[in-house]
Amino acid sequence: MSIFLTPFARTRLFPRQPRGNTIRDCTPEEFERHLNEHPPLRVLDGYAPFCKLHVHRNWTSTRCLTVPVTDANRHLLRSAYEARAKEELPVLVRWFEGVEPPVADYLVVILYSREQLAKEGSPIEADWGVVGCLYTATPEEIPMAPITMMRNALGVEEGGSGVPLDRDAYRRAVEFWEDNANWRP
Repeated sequence: MSIFLTPFARTRLFPRQPRGNTIRDCTPEEFERHLNEHPPLRVLDGYAPFCKLHVHRNWTSTRCLTVPVTDANRHLLRSAYEARAKEELPVLVRWFEGVEPPVADYLVVILYSREQLAKEGSPIEADWGVVGCLYTATPEEIPMAPITMMRNALGVEEGGSGVPLDRDAYRRAVEFWEDNANWRP
């Protein structure tokens, strides 16, 4: 099985200007090589048949992706309308500023099949393409953000995958994201 770091994931996980809330101490090439040379601890099913999650012990100093919302830090939450890519419509997002979470214990790599990436207009030669990565304290998936689920349901033309909305998964995601938020340095 071969794994390729897609351009979409590369710009999000390894931005030109490194940030504290992205992958640390590792180049994109080293990251891709590690995924191809080290088997995951676990393989989880993703939200659709074309999606798999590879759980790896964190070999970097990358910090957890999310922080619990508490009365003590709620005043540090920020929000704005943002797009992940130039061709996508901006959506409302929120994040913390001024907090620093612990180093993640796991990197949960989100993979799409070659066939799905071709359907989305991003063909690859490898079997699987990295489309994202979760940095977590536990070896499991963080629920997909509700807005990402909606974008996926809108279809490929809107930056999604074309997978219909799963109402139960959406409610579980809302429950998680109501009490947690991403962070930015």
